[in-house]
Amino acid sequence: MAVDRERVRTLVRELLVAIGEEPERPGLRQTPQRVADAYADFFSGVGEDAAAPLARTISVSHGPAPDTVPSGAVMLRDIRFRSMCEHHLLPFAGRAHIAYLPGEQVVGLGALPKVVDVLAARPQVQERLGEQIADTIAGALDCRGVLVVLDAVHQCVTMRGGKQTDASTVTIAARGEYTEPVARAEIIALIGREGA
Repeated sequence: MAVDRERVRTLVRELLVAIGEEPERPGLRQTPQRVADAYADFFSGVGEDAAAPLARTISVSHGPAPDTVPSGAVMLRDIRFRSMCEHHLLPFAGRAHIAYLPGEQVVGLGALPKVVDVLAARPQVQERLGEQIADTIAGALDCRGVLVVLDAVHQCVTMRGGKQTDASTVTIAARGEYTEPVARAEIIALIGREGA
């Protein structure tokens, strides 16, 4: 579902009036359209299929390198993401770290950030975002385990309330073999290592 830019534009104009501003003053005249355009980007994942980027897989045993069957995790660290907190409609942004234990099929590494992008481009809470990423990967790939760690800074924490400017939130979502603490610990240790 595409964002209704005209309706957002109208509502932002009303919001400006509601906070005591004059929407026709020079600095605000283009603001409703700018917000509508930004929201079309911020919420482009609403109604999109997050598993679509995972549709093209590569056979491990019959693929381009059948002699290099992975015995351990495939991990992609430091995937930058941004989302919009559904509680205050303020942004949060950070890094996602994803690991999975492949079965017979693997996916091109570029597909993993696309899954994150689709799911983050919705009104979200970080806890649900990590769970949705893990569920999407576990459901679309033949894998033995999935681990998703998100580390993000929320403007609803840094700019309002306690105004904790240095605070970040870390969440973990695990599926399959990574629900076991020992298996999860190795991957979490690798996330923090420089040049691992």
